[in-house]
Amino acid sequence: MSVINTHIKPFRNMAFKEGKFIEVTDEAVKGKWSVFFFYPADFTFVCPTELGDVADRYAEFQKLGVEIYSVSTDTHFTHKAWHDSSDTIRKIRYTMIGDPTGTLTRNFDVMREAEGLADRGTFIVDPQGVIQAVEITAEGIGRNATDLLRKVKAAQYVAAHPGEVCPAKWEEGAATLKPSLDLVGKI
Repeated sequence: MSVINTHIKPFRNMAFKEGKFIEVTDEAVKGKWSVFFFYPADFTFVCPTELGDVADRYAEFQKLGVEIYSVSTDTHFTHKAWHDSSDTIRKIRYTMIGDPTGTLTRNFDVMREAEGLADRGTFIVDPQGVIQAVEITAEGIGRNATDLLRKVKAAQYVAAHPGEVCPAKWEEGAATLKPSLDLVGKI
């Protein structure tokens, strides 16, 4: 079943952020745009490249009022250890949620039950807690923070401009479409 246009489910997890352990809940993330960035495990291979890519663009997400939450089934303690030992992960300033019970991972329907690991799933969530976009890739396929930023901008644009939609490859400032009877068959 698709999770698009559904509300995020209740959760309460411990996380590591900027040298501290914090609690993150579904209620705490509401009121602003969020990205939940699930990945299989700390101390692996593709995962640090993705998390580092998002870290490099984090200031741009922040300017858009977007908070990033990376999530794996590791603990918040493991996130701290990885942060302390990896130059790539050390540059992360966003929240790293631990999900050792798998509840949050199952809430977003990205748990690989046989392994107890998350798929590579990215979810853009609006301020009301509704999932607006989803991307899921196989374990060996890394994601791109630049394209994620583009998708966030498109989701925010559509939310702010009812009746307009963003076409393929839309970039901020480019033309949008206004679906209507007159447009049918003319694109």
